[in-house]
Amino acid sequence: MGVLPRRLIPALIALAVLAAAPAADARFSARKGIWGPARVDGVSQFELYRKLGAGVYHTRLRWNAVAPALPAAPTDPADPAYRWPAELDDTMALARRAKIRVAIEVAGVPRWANGGQPSNFVPDDPADYGRFMQAAARRYPGVRYWVIWGEPTRRPNFMPLPQTRPDEPLTASQAEAVVRYARILDSAYGNIKTANPRALVVGGNSFTVGDIGPRNWIQYMRLPNGRRPRMDLYGHNPFSARRPDLSKPLIREGLADFSDLDELARLVDHNLGRRPGGGKIKLFLGEYGIPTDHPSWTFNYWVSRRTQASWLRSALRIVRRWKRIEALVYFRIDDEKPRPQGDEMRLGLIDAKGRRKPAFRVFQKG
Repeated sequence: MGVLPRRLIPALIALAVLAAAPAADARFSARKGIWGPARVDGVSQFELYRKLGAGVYHTRLRWNAVAPALPAAPTDPADPAYRWPAELDDTMALARRAKIRVAIEVAGVPRWANGGQPSNFVPDDPADYGRFMQAAARRYPGVRYWVIWGEPTRRPNFMPLPQTRPDEPLTASQAEAVVRYARILDSAYGNIKTANPRALVVGGNSFTVGDIGPRNWIQYMRLPNGRRPRMDLYGHNPFSARRPDLSKPLIREGLADFSDLDELARLVDHNLGRRPGGGKIKLFLGEYGIPTDHPSWTFNYWVSRRTQASWLRSALRIVRRWKRIEALVYFRIDDEKPRPQGDEMRLGLIDAKGRRKPAFRVFQKG
């Protein structure tokens, strides 16, 4: 998790999949989404995503890549310091034509904003991130969901971050990391809404496990004055080594996989309150995938392709029946290409040879 696919399926394979997926069979829904390339060898993949029935396309934007130098007018997307990626402009156009919503996760801190630290270290001033988010929301007014950091509960993504036990309360010094994130989130919310009041801001963005577990992350998410940070949706990536089933007991105290989403929703209600516009804070499941075939460099568990399809069917059934979930985004469309160690990720709906797994059909009809 945490990286976009580095090796993409050949264009001819992608075209063959397109031809084999009749639109009439797909259940199109704004509540299911997909991670994947916008193009493969110059060929748009959005017809494939539309035929899969995906109503949301998820991608990333790196602040440090767009703003390698300090902008003079940071909320103005036309500031000459900004280097907006042409690929994202193209992606937005493709998504608009396919009538698919776009979710963009924004992380990566420029060295000028965090004292020369690596890009996973938080900005010294949360307002710098907020001002960038206003510029991004103005640059891309068609974005539906702005995801404020990806899995900041994990040290590779968000520093400084302590290692903690999920079943124990945080100390004051450990809770400081959650406060830092809350300040970044709240600054981003205000700036995004200034640029585009209709965009939805996804906060939290925890992971099943994490160096800070999701329960503590939610419970300690406060601004320095004790106020809750603003958000429209709570993001969570509920990867799991068991079939999704909300009647199951907690996977472990303080953690939350897919089967624990009902408990996660209760934690959100109790600790984060209601969204600024009124109503409960819904859940945005920005990454969910089921690895197949063998262990990988990311996952130490795996299931058969038939079981992957069965578990995905269970997950989609929960999404359809439980309106508390805004969207479930499947990570990812294709398997990684083989690695020398034989430990490539095989989360995809399509294998590395371009063959559709049984889960492809399940997602299409889900």
